Amino acid sequence: MTKNMICINCPRGCRLTVTRSAEEQWEVTGNFCARGKSYGIQEATDPRRTVTAVVPSAEPHLPCAPVRSNAPVPVKMIPDLLNELYQMRLTAPAKRGERLITNWRETGIDIIFTSDFPAEV
Repeated sequence: MTKNMICINCPRGCRLTVTRSAEEQWEVTGNFCARGKSYGIQEATDPRRTVTAVVPSAEPHLPCAPVRSNAPVPVKMIPDLLNELYQMRLTAPAKRGERLITNWRETGIDIIFTSDFPAEV
């Protein structure tokens, strides 16, 4: 298996080629630094992304609240997380940095508010 990708760990943007050999070893070429190698292997084996979203309020006059994951989420789990967030209806005030969800699905990932809710007018 071979995958081509562009490394996003630094502004250099190396073009990586990640190959898995018959012995289940990973080889990364095209990287300028060690971070490119670890990024390529991570992206090929278990891609993850930081999730940002807005969670709706139960009150029609209050805005939605912006949230994000405190750590990257496995790509295959993102639709489930977003579905859960979009079905919520916030009722209590919260401060920026406060947790909305702690240890989501036993992953160790928290969902935190990125601004005060409700936002001060």
